[in-house]
Parts: sequence; structure tokens; C-alpha cells
Amino acid sequence: MNNPGLFQARWNLRRLALCNFVPLMLLAFWLWPTGQMVCVIFDEWFFHQLNAPLATDPIWLHFWAIASLRPFDAVVGVILLTLLIKGDWVFEAAEVRQAFFGFLSILLMLLFIRLLFSRFAVYMDWQHGSPSMTVDSAVRMSHYLPGFEKAWELKDRSSQSFPGDHASVLLVWAMFMTIFSRTSWQAIVIWGLALLFMMPRLVAGANWAQDDYIGGVLLAVWALGWGYYTPFAYYVSGFFMRVTAPLFDWLGRLPVVSRMSVVRGD
Repeated sequence: MNNPGLFQARWNLRRLALCNFVPLMLLAFWLWPTGQMVCVIFDEWFFHQLNAPLATDPIWLHFWAIASLRPFDAVVGVILLTLLIKGDWVFEAAEVRQAFFGFLSILLMLLFIRLLFSRFAVYMDWQHGSPSMTVDSAVRMSHYLPGFEKAWELKDRSSQSFPGDHASVLLVWAMFMTIFSRTSWQAIVIWGLALLFMMPRLVAGANWAQDDYIGGVLLAVWALGWGYYTPFAYYVSGFFMRVTAPLFDWLGRLPVVSRMSVVRGD
């Protein structure tokens, strides 16, 4: 059950160095005045392409409004979790439980890095408001659909949108799954879903694109590097495997639930 092939109790210094170099280069490009100008020009164009049709196309408006509701984030979470723990898709049935806890450990690393980086970003005055709060011509979904806003909370604005938290989770999931994917088709599905689920925040104006392709990427790559290419995932997943073993033994006695790969563990 504890397949040592998924996570290793050793440091992969070459990959770890790469996972630190890439985020630092992205950050350097973003802070470089010319790089920042390129990001701003692209982001403003990209935002208007996605956001402006909300004012004239009811289908476009309602589709992305539903995708921007808080409960939809739970739907996305269920989809990502289902693909993660589906036996014999990316992971073999015997590996699913360890893969789940390994990914959980990397999410914990992401949370820690996000906390540190966000505080540093505030200190360095890197934070900015989302386009829906700073662009005069921005179309706010909550203005068009006040009922949605009142009942479910539309995620269409943020006073501190950098880095993109939502994107960082989707990206680290996609990167993690891609490491273990066995076919190009699996990689296409994984990245297609990740990019699709990143879109609602961009269409609604809750994030600039740079919040995702700079902020989200650097957080995800850092988390993957320090979580997967160090012994962290190996030891943390092993710890969770041990302490939850009695729980999964009990779940294994329940009908239907016992058939799930993450419960069987064989």
C-alpha cells in the first residue's frame, strides 16, 4: 500500500532548484518596468475581451455568473478530488490513498508559502485591486444579478487580488497530476479542466490575468518544489496513512463506500 514509487525520502536538488528558479524569474519579470508594462497591456486587453460581452450576452453572463458563485467552488473541488482518487486512471488503485495524502501535504505547503508570500507582498506594496474595482468600464456581475449576489455571493471583485489563490490551487493540482499522468490524453484533460476552472475569476474581474500566470504559477511551483521534490510529501503522507488506517478499516466495512479505491487501498 505504501508504494515508495510515488514519493521519495530524498532531496531532488536539481528539480528543487528549477522550482525555485522559475518563480524567481517570473517575479523578476513582473517587477521589471518593461515586463510590468507588457503584463498590464496584455491583461487589460484580455480582460475586456472576456468581460465586455457580459453586458450584451445573457447566456455569457449567466454561465459565468454560475461559475463564479461560491458553491461552484465546491463542485470544482469534487471534480478534482474525484479524478485524483479514481483508481486506475492516473494512479493505480493501490496508490490512490497515498496519492491523496501526498497531494494534501503539498496543499499544506502551498498554504504555508501563500501565507508568507502574501505578507511579504503587502510589505512590498505589490498588492492591487481586481479589474472590476479599478477599470471604469468593467462589467460587474453583481450589478446585473443582485439576486445571485445576495443569495450565493458572486466572486467578482477583490481589493487584494495578487497572487491568485484560486489559480494556485488549480495549478498545483494540475502539476501534481501531470507528474504521474501516463498518457498525453490525461494531461490534456487535466490542464483543460484547470484552465477552464480558472476562467470564472478572470471573466468576472475578480483577478487580473497576471494574478494567475505570475502569482498563481509562482506559488504552485514553489509548493510543488518544496512539497514533492523534498522528503516532505513522503513523510507527511506516511504519517496520514498511519493515523487514518483505523478510519479506513472501518469505512471498508460499509457498503458502497468500501468499493472506493481510496478506501480499499489495494
